[in-house]
Amino acid sequence: MIKKIVLCTLLTLILIVGGSIGIGYYFLHQFSKQYLNVTDDNQVFVLKKGTTSHQLAQQVKESNLLEQSHLLPYLSKLNPSLRSIKAGTYQLHPHMTVEEFLALLVSGKESNFSIQFVEGKRAKDWLNVIKNSPYIEQTLDGKTDEEIAKLLGIEGSIEGWLSPDTYLYTANTVDINLLKRAHMTMKNNLQKVWENRDSDLPYKSSYELLIIASIIEKETGLSSERANVASVFVNRLKAKMKLQTDPTIIYGLGDKYTGTIRRVDLNDTENPYNTYVIEGLPPTPIAMPSLASLEAAAHPAKTNYLFFVANGTGGHTFSSNYNSHQQAVNQYRQLNR
Repeated sequence: MIKKIVLCTLLTLILIVGGSIGIGYYFLHQFSKQYLNVTDDNQVFVLKKGTTSHQLAQQVKESNLLEQSHLLPYLSKLNPSLRSIKAGTYQLHPHMTVEEFLALLVSGKESNFSIQFVEGKRAKDWLNVIKNSPYIEQTLDGKTDEEIAKLLGIEGSIEGWLSPDTYLYTANTVDINLLKRAHMTMKNNLQKVWENRDSDLPYKSSYELLIIASIIEKETGLSSERANVASVFVNRLKAKMKLQTDPTIIYGLGDKYTGTIRRVDLNDTENPYNTYVIEGLPPTPIAMPSLASLEAAAHPAKTNYLFFVANGTGGHTFSSNYNSHQQAVNQYRQLNR
């Protein structure tokens, strides 16, 4: 009789414990399918190195991502594949479940951010973009152009030496490393373009081609015009004519430029970028040229053009002599009136 009572008691305990485990498993399974409180595709979660499962639960609670965050350690115990979380910055998305969230932390697949370096912009503009982009380790504040150039292995100015593009990076990427990638791309592109350039160009080096490409980039935004613009500068260099291009003057004026080029600016002999005064090319590029502008500088159109002026509709009128050019200038002025 006593044995039967003991056996019944043990069976009851086993059923209770088994039932409790089953209920607990079911409850945690349902918990794992709950959605996090994420409403923005751009929301990120930063997990520091050495974070324990209990610290993770506290962080999730403080971030208002999940009401029952205290269950996270138990879910990790139930599913060992969700235990080995890795430090990093992770991109969250709406309708992400608790299980998907933990799986992301275990995967170590950090969020990628993007930074866009726009063609035609100057080095200082790009440095401002980097400075104002999130999750980048800033080390270049206070450094001069020459100091940054030295870090990149560039002699002289970094102007023109960075390739326009959209670059992906992960959190805590060092700013100089982004510039190194942009510089390496430009260096490779310039080398390929230089090796395949036309044979009759008046450039003494690939750097001179880079300078012309930067001027082309500033003179026109139309891909159909780049080769014609390049031909004007090539023809002028061959004829020993001054380039007389406004973007170089503007670059040399820097912060002194107020939106209008004055007559005194055209005659300014102190501005080394004043191509109305200096012979040949300015000392450095004036912007970051696109690959299309590099190609145009290397393969200009075969023309007799020596002049061009805006036509008032977004493009330019090209001329082979001064009289035709002056007529185009007068037409442009009439349109402006």
